[in-house]
Amino acid sequence: MDAEHLLVFPDREAAELVAARLETAGLADVRVVREALAGEDDSEAHEWAVHVRTPDDRAYAVQLQAIAERHDGWYDPHPHG
Repeated sequence: MDAEHLLVFPDREAAELVAARLETAGLADVRVVREALAGEDDSEAHEWAVHVRTPDDRAYAVQLQAIAERHDGWYDPHPHG
């Protein structure tokens, strides 16, 4: 079973950089998406996110959280609510 993760960043460049590094590290299901924050309807309030699937292993969550923080982002452990 795979796990889904969401890393959210304030700008596109950070999201694309992180996505490229995750792909280089061997993760195949990585995509950059524009993410609307809950309660925000202004398109300028949308942030950039990296959606990634990994094998269901807690170690990935810890690593992804650290990566998000290192790039001024945050990690959503429950991307579907």
